[in-house]
Amino acid sequence: MEKNWESILAPYEQVVTELKVKLRGIRKEFREKNEHIPIEFVTGRVKPVDSILAKSRLRNIPFDRLESEMSDIAGLRIMCQFVEDIYEVVKILRSRKDMKVIVERDYVTNSKQSGYRSYHLVIEYPIQLVEGPRNLLVEIQIRTLAMNFWATIEHSLNYKYQGDFPEEISNRLIRAAEAAYRLDEEMSSIREEIQEAQHLFSHGKRVEHSVSTNGKPRKEMHDD
Repeated sequence: MEKNWESILAPYEQVVTELKVKLRGIRKEFREKNEHIPIEFVTGRVKPVDSILAKSRLRNIPFDRLESEMSDIAGLRIMCQFVEDIYEVVKILRSRKDMKVIVERDYVTNSKQSGYRSYHLVIEYPIQLVEGPRNLLVEIQIRTLAMNFWATIEHSLNYKYQGDFPEEISNRLIRAAEAAYRLDEEMSSIREEIQEAQHLFSHGKRVEHSVSTNGKPRKEMHDD
């Protein structure tokens, strides 16, 4: 009998929608406190049916165990400016009472052989449906913008080569991943300066550098 995939996936669509709203709420809380916002933006999706079927065949997951054994039918990506923000977001999600972290994989500190970096969480998230409550699995990937750029390019190439990269392409991807991580490290090293500049920009202020009477540089803030 043909399965009604629209009905099957509807709860996962609800999960993605609810979590995106809650993550935007976290952003709003930091903004209202006038603090650095660790979440740059969030995307979410429900895995397409053909991808679910392909993965279930590959991993021998029967249909009646998809809900308990396939953790990425619902997926979210949280983009951050700095590596430090990734761990701040992880800390926030661990502390929440409306979800339960059940799996953590730190590919930021321990990158994959391909060069891939990201922090993966699998959470159990309760939703309320007409027929009653259900706990669904959700995969959350947390990464910097540089990590996301690399992962997007790698994903496109993976689609083209079906995972069988030519050695030259593979080596270039590894070097590109290392360069992206060095960029993240450089940005972290001037994080305070960047955050101050962003704060001033968002509040419509400009900084003029001058020299004080003791000969040391000083900053003067002006409203635009």
